[in-house]
Amino acid sequence: MSVYLDNAATTPIAPEVIEAMLPVLKEGFGNPSSAHSYGRKSKALIETSRRSIAKHLNCLPSEIIFTSGGTEADNMAFNSAVNQMGVTHIVTSKLEHHAVGHTAEHMKSDAVRVSYVNVCKKGNVDLKDLERLLQYEDKTLVSLMHANNEISTLLPIDKVSELCRKYNALFHSDTVQTMCHYKFDLKALDIDFIAGAAHKFHGPKGIGFLYINKDRKADVLIHGGAQERGLRGGTENVYGIVGMAKAMDLAYEDLLGHKNHVQELKTYMINQLKEYFNTINFHGETAPEKSLYTVLNVCFPKNEKSSVLLFTLDMKGVAVSGGSACSSGASKGSHVLEGIGADMERPNVRFSFSRLTTKEEIDFALDQVKSVFEKTLA
Repeated sequence: MSVYLDNAATTPIAPEVIEAMLPVLKEGFGNPSSAHSYGRKSKALIETSRRSIAKHLNCLPSEIIFTSGGTEADNMAFNSAVNQMGVTHIVTSKLEHHAVGHTAEHMKSDAVRVSYVNVCKKGNVDLKDLERLLQYEDKTLVSLMHANNEISTLLPIDKVSELCRKYNALFHSDTVQTMCHYKFDLKALDIDFIAGAAHKFHGPKGIGFLYINKDRKADVLIHGGAQERGLRGGTENVYGIVGMAKAMDLAYEDLLGHKNHVQELKTYMINQLKEYFNTINFHGETAPEKSLYTVLNVCFPKNEKSSVLLFTLDMKGVAVSGGSACSSGASKGSHVLEGIGADMERPNVRFSFSRLTTKEEIDFALDQVKSVFEKTLA
């Protein structure tokens, strides 16, 4: 048996999404910028998909800009804020995805400074410290992810939005991990930018989007064509866009049902691990109301196989990721775990689930984890 529990990295593409994409791959080859019938057909597919996505998010179709994924979307938001809206102060955290953290550092200059809001050991943003940082006179962009991709802690996004508006700051949230896992009402949520990537919700890789509030001015990210209202030059990824819209349709068919199913699996795994291990910790928040239900980061007891735990589990048929990037040959561990003061000497493993995950798979994974530690705990 082989079990995939690394859905925070990417999800398997849904069969229905493949079915929706196949006709476009076979017959919808027209360039959307062409004036003939082939081109018009492709253009219609793009705009139908854009309207569908906008409907799910309760925003205007014109507020959705298609990108190659979440990283590009985040970059576009930062470029727009700094180059078009005069931002001179970026407020973010040390726990953000590199798509935000590295971009913020890249934007740093004599004209733009970067501040980091305090976070607690569970990864929660200190809202009082955020308010302190917002009291400067600078034009500010706040960029805080909706849920941490490694430790699952959820941001109180409404409260952050209220603070940003109180101090006339722009607000960007990397929602890549939470898109299609939670309902977004962008007419109710006062926010300027959010990002999505299809491969995080059973869609194809290489396609995503940026929501840009209609009251904000976007900056051209890729020059060379008039596509995406002149903001992103280059022939559109038509079949990817169609696949992303279909994946979102599937997610929204039963958003609550999917959430309940996955949360039940996560809670079950937490309880089983607590029952088996005397000393086990969970990074980030685990309470359902404070935690992204698709992610569980576990700090296991140290043993002789700690350094090769991910490899050992993979050999036993369980695909997971580490809290540390060292598992991929990098010289430095996870900046997120480091940022919350985690014990980097102990093995940290991120299990991440999807609506396709079953209890039988969780039981298999638990059995393999136990087999690695059975001698240590004997």
